[in-house]
Order: sequence, then structure tokens, then C-alpha cells
Amino acid sequence: MDNFHQQTMQDVATDTPPGFVSITEAARINNVTRQAIYVAIKQKKLKAYKHSTRWTISLKDLEEYRNQKYSRLKSTFNGELLFDNNKGYFSVGQVAKMLNVPAQKIYYATRVGMLKAHRKGAAWVISVEDVNLYKEKYLATVSSEALVG
Repeated sequence: MDNFHQQTMQDVATDTPPGFVSITEAARINNVTRQAIYVAIKQKKLKAYKHSTRWTISLKDLEEYRNQKYSRLKSTFNGELLFDNNKGYFSVGQVAKMLNVPAQKIYYATRVGMLKAHRKGAAWVISVEDVNLYKEKYLATVSSEALVG
């Protein structure tokens, strides 16, 4: 990049008031695309202000948005957390990560009855006891068969 473009980019970056970030910087901080930030602004989920010709976002508002953002891990059913890891309840995705297998393998195991899972609303909830039983019964036998074969 030549000096002119570097200087122009620095001028644009310093054009943002202190304590505020641009859409691009907000996207980088949240690890999402600029489009996702822009959509959140348009849906009024994220407060933003038009500063000259650019949108600026307060770091405080960005933090508030991040805290309020939907996360399946915060989902509740009948007033209780669905995936309360402290009580030993996990989602299909969490179990797949724990066992280092694809999520589809976990869905298959629940469908054919190798792994117990309970439906709570639209989500499958799996207890740690059932995960351990599945690991002992099915994953251990698969790995030992692979060693023999």
C-alpha cells in the first residue's frame, strides 16, 4: 500500500471520536462480518451513531450488545437452563466436542438408541452420565476393534 492510502486510512481511523469504533472495528472485535454489525444496527439491536458520513459505535454499547446477544447456552426451558454444565447437562454440539466426533455422529447415536438424550422444547439435552456410558460402551469398542483389525 502506498503512503497516500496509508495516510488516508489513518485519517479515517482518527476521525472516530474517542470511546467509539467504526463498523469495521466493531466487526473485528466481535469476530463477525461488517454486514452482521450493520444488520444489528438496522434491527435496532445495536446502538450506533452517524458521525459525519460514517457509523460509529460506542464501546459501551458494543459491550452491551455482546452481553445481550443470543446464545443457545443461555437458553431456558420452564425457567431452567437447558445446558447447565454444572449440573451435567450438555447440548449435542458440546458432547461432539467433548468426544472429538462430528455432531452428526451424536445425532445418529441418539436416533438409533446408543446414546440417551431428552428433548426439551426444540433442543436435545444429554446428561454427562449418558455421555460416559456411550463412551465406555460404543466408542471404546470401536477403538479397540480398530486396534485388533
